[in-house]
Amino acid sequence: MIKICSTEDVPKGTAVSADVDGVQIAVVHGEDDVFYAVRDECSHAAVALSEGEVEGCTLECWLHGSRFDLRTGEPTGLPATEPVPVYPVEVRDGEIYVSMTPSNGVTR
Repeated sequence: MIKICSTEDVPKGTAVSADVDGVQIAVVHGEDDVFYAVRDECSHAAVALSEGEVEGCTLECWLHGSRFDLRTGEPTGLPATEPVPVYPVEVRDGEIYVSMTPSNGVTR
């Protein structure tokens, strides 16, 4: 697990981008008060998902409106049809840690 940031750096309903060994990830504080991590790149248009809107347990791409389930990485709204990698998150002592082995098996 790699330490990314403090929980205070990611207010509820927001996302931040982090570079982990050359891979951009989006750390998201879902509206369910759970922290998630996904590849910070829309599978449809290759733009930063961290700049999109958090709604419930989904993250919406700001460019074309594709939505992704933060728990599974699966697209829940077109035009995206391919999932994004989802990374396991642990919160310890107010710090967010992420494993860079995708939990959903997506490596793209």
